[in-house]
Amino acid sequence: MSISGLKDSYSVGVSSSCATVADPRPSLVERLYTQHRVALQSFFQRRVRSKANAPDLAQEVYVRMLRVMDPSTIRNPTVYLYTVANNLVKEYAALDRRETSGRNIDEARTSEQLEPETVAALEGELDTKQRIARLEVVLRQLRPKCRAAVVLRFTHELSYREIGIHLGISPQMARKYVDQALAHCQDHLAPPG
Repeated sequence: MSISGLKDSYSVGVSSSCATVADPRPSLVERLYTQHRVALQSFFQRRVRSKANAPDLAQEVYVRMLRVMDPSTIRNPTVYLYTVANNLVKEYAALDRRETSGRNIDEARTSEQLEPETVAALEGELDTKQRIARLEVVLRQLRPKCRAAVVLRFTHELSYREIGIHLGISPQMARKYVDQALAHCQDHLAPPG
């Protein structure tokens, strides 16, 4: 849509029975558009990330100028034009930051998943979880006192004497239970071959 088309969309007729006669002299906004369009597009091309948006941003400046109730009150129209343009650059940059910040997070997650160190760490973590699950299965196969002795020894780091007191058995029996549990785990968790 051209500036004159935009101007028409903002103008209000006096009445439906009166025909409005267009002013043959160009308005202030039309003159500014004619004189500064190329320079304003260049202004935006230097200041925004996407150069393709420069013509649209320049057009938006003129749309905003058309919204001014009385353009004749503007003391220096060229300075005002570039003030509006500069404010538009700031708005555009803020919007662009908001849009790209969400995208950067998603891109970081994607690239993180593709890095070999991360994949290796995740595989290692998965392997550890699988080994713990297998150990839990093997430990459930033990008799309750034998399982309790090995858990107290390696999880709670109790001595054989403390295990014996806790389970009501001798320290020698506590050692025997731990040895049996370790042998059972070795038999069932050792890699095949």
